[in-house]
Amino acid sequence: MTNPLTEQFSAPLTFNWTLSYSCNFACSHCYSREEQCAELTLAELKQIVDRLARHQVPFINFGGGEPLIHKDLFALSDYARQQGLNVSMNSNGWLLDKQAAEQIKACGFRSVGISIDSADGALHDDFRNRPGSFDRAVNALDELAAAGVRSTMSSVISRINYQNFNDLLDLAREHQVAQVYLHNFKCSGRGFKNRQELDLTPEEWKDFYLEALKVKEETRDLLISFDDPVIASLPGYKENSLVKGSSCGKLSLHLRPNGDMTPCGFIPLVVGNILQDDFEEVWYNSPVLNKMRNKEAKGKCQGCGAYEDCLGGCTARAFATTGDLSEPDPHCWK
Repeated sequence: MTNPLTEQFSAPLTFNWTLSYSCNFACSHCYSREEQCAELTLAELKQIVDRLARHQVPFINFGGGEPLIHKDLFALSDYARQQGLNVSMNSNGWLLDKQAAEQIKACGFRSVGISIDSADGALHDDFRNRPGSFDRAVNALDELAAAGVRSTMSSVISRINYQNFNDLLDLAREHQVAQVYLHNFKCSGRGFKNRQELDLTPEEWKDFYLEALKVKEETRDLLISFDDPVIASLPGYKENSLVKGSSCGKLSLHLRPNGDMTPCGFIPLVVGNILQDDFEEVWYNSPVLNKMRNKEAKGKCQGCGAYEDCLGGCTARAFATTGDLSEPDPHCWK
């Protein structure tokens, strides 16, 4: 999968695919709730799958929007599996009943992530702006377990849960969840508008990660994962990832509903269209992607001893708050 001339992967490992921005929730942190975009036909969606298979992209993860709203989700997922791709999905769980779980199983989904942001049902419902969403999400986990589908839990760390994230881990254990993703707060879309209310200070992020990494090290019955490159600036951090800094544009790309490609869902910079443009030309020569892969230290990153490990932290957060891909991550505590 790597090209020795460029020392980079010849294609993304994962395409995070937004089939539609339609959603039955209005979450306080959502990057896409106010986005609008044309959608493709099933025939066009299958053409995309063919292109991904041809370029040996191994993984597709459907997000959104809410994937289960899309009428062609299962037909497309089944087709992708037949073409040799591994398919997963993230859902808010509202529509994931027994029938949906059985369809998910039949289509060969490798895993399904359910978003739960607090073990306190009222807090989760308030954060997701949907009464009853906690009970539906927990039921979705149970339906997945009953259908024999591997489940994960996605929890966005914010002011509502950073001091009691262990409760989320206990909830995962109670409902046979295989892995918990403790996601960093991205500051995009509604997350930017609600940043002052929901985001942590840099020092609070540092304290959270120190505690969470300690819990991860001591935990044997549950996988705990993070997706925040700023963690690499902590002394003694030992995780070995495939790339340093943000993985966006290096290990993954994002697909919008009309086929436009962006570095990730949180960076709204279109680098090309997968149905209209030469993929290899975009992947290797996009000015935006190459700038992300070759970031230059700016501001306090200049001269920082941790820069070679974190590469300035989360590129999406830097772009959302400054408009510059190379500025320091505003979550950085150094």
